Amino acid sequence: MSIKQTDVILIGAGVMSATLGALLKELAPDWKLTVFEKLSDVGEESSNEWNNAGTGHAALCELNYTVENPDGSVDITKALQINEQFQLSRQFWAYLVNQKLIHNPKDFIMPLPHMSYVSGEDNVRFLQNRFKALTKSPLFHGMEYSEDPEKLAEWMPLMLQNRPLNEPIAATKIDSGTDVNFGALTRMLFHHLKDQNVDIHNKHDVKDMKRTSDGLWEVKVKNLETGAVERHTAKFVFIGAGGGSLHLLQKSGIPEGKQIGGFPVSGLFMVCNNPDIVEQHHAKVYGKASVGAPPMSVPHLDTRYIDNRKSLLFGPFAGFTPKFLKEGSILDLPTSIKPHNIMTMLAAGAKEMSLTKYLIQQLLLSKEQRMEELRSFIPNAKAEDWDLVVAGQRVQVIKDTVKGGKGTLQFGTEVVSAEDGSIAALLGASPGASTAVHVMLEVISKCFPEHLEAWAPKIKEMIPSYGVSLVDNPELFHELLNSTAEALELVEKSEVTEADEARVLEKV
Repeated sequence: MSIKQTDVILIGAGVMSATLGALLKELAPDWKLTVFEKLSDVGEESSNEWNNAGTGHAALCELNYTVENPDGSVDITKALQINEQFQLSRQFWAYLVNQKLIHNPKDFIMPLPHMSYVSGEDNVRFLQNRFKALTKSPLFHGMEYSEDPEKLAEWMPLMLQNRPLNEPIAATKIDSGTDVNFGALTRMLFHHLKDQNVDIHNKHDVKDMKRTSDGLWEVKVKNLETGAVERHTAKFVFIGAGGGSLHLLQKSGIPEGKQIGGFPVSGLFMVCNNPDIVEQHHAKVYGKASVGAPPMSVPHLDTRYIDNRKSLLFGPFAGFTPKFLKEGSILDLPTSIKPHNIMTMLAAGAKEMSLTKYLIQQLLLSKEQRMEELRSFIPNAKAEDWDLVVAGQRVQVIKDTVKGGKGTLQFGTEVVSAEDGSIAALLGASPGASTAVHVMLEVISKCFPEHLEAWAPKIKEMIPSYGVSLVDNPELFHELLNSTAEALELVEKSEVTEADEARVLEKV
């Protein structure tokens, strides 16, 4: 059997592989890249527009990114980090549009107000303190706060219709939020990569991988159409297979992948089928998770733009299946348990009884019970106007940590790479796709340190705030916010002047 050689292998054709591929093609255009995807098309699992919330996660409305301290103050550290990371994505997407490498940005990103909504005295006090803390940073300038029902009715009329005002309510609003169709973005990026002579193989399932004596990675791939088994070698392998990444990381045998487990959580959304109701709401409105609920279950009522059509979704409701992928196997969870991670998994099982209880409760919900949750957002909601759709699978990372101890459940996105940088895997969930550029720059930094000095000027050209704190450079932040908004058609072109662009270039 002949072995095909390439420089880089990307496993999984989602937004992460697409982003890394697009970055590498700009930094090392002569490198040969090969992509393997198990499904028949790119962007069909977690990146698909129906399998994620479509929020441009910048911590503008997501309350789980700000933590209330015992003294009532609010820690905004994570919110600042995530906002800065999303700005990197905006800058890279704007670069691709300006270079005419991708087109029609409105097909994947739309401007949309982001709001946080709470009820009850304690929650109102928390939101007010959160607002005060966030608006001290330039990254959140423009955010508004109100407890006035009349003002809130202007912001979110559908949510205030017939709402009994027997307890205090409050909301924040910021107009610089976005709705992002990560499925459309993924397809655009892979179309661009195909034009750059990247080999993209759909219906190809990676079965195994091993290190060769000369330090390369040999990947065994099955062509699902012909049944033929192929072997490919590369100096670097990126595993960006969503829920499938854990099994592939285990197959690699690298020590960094030991003692890591995964716990799958599925998501369901309610979708409005009544166009009249859809037209009455124009925002992403995030609430506060109920006590005992995991962070990925924060309820939100979202305007979405899918296939150039406005939609309205509410959720997520959590579910459980042992599958690690929507198109996966019921054996995914049991076969992920190995001798080296079984104690970690058992420790997590003992520690996460509240999560187990929560998932069981969610699984047992009837449609009417789900409607009652929806009515906390839309008091007038009628069951006949809403359908239930199954969203994607997310595998939460379980590992041993210094802070959390053995079997700690991680909520977030995590890169696991070999010490020599020859292989890296992406695990975890939200904020995920929104911070894809930041995460892939982390992969590049860890895995190609010998090239960083030579690549730095090009990275800076693509992502002007690379290596710079936007929190500490408010003028640069506002200029980049404006210039990327123009490139991505989030504002009318007349709103951004040539002088703004000149100042950005001068600063970076």
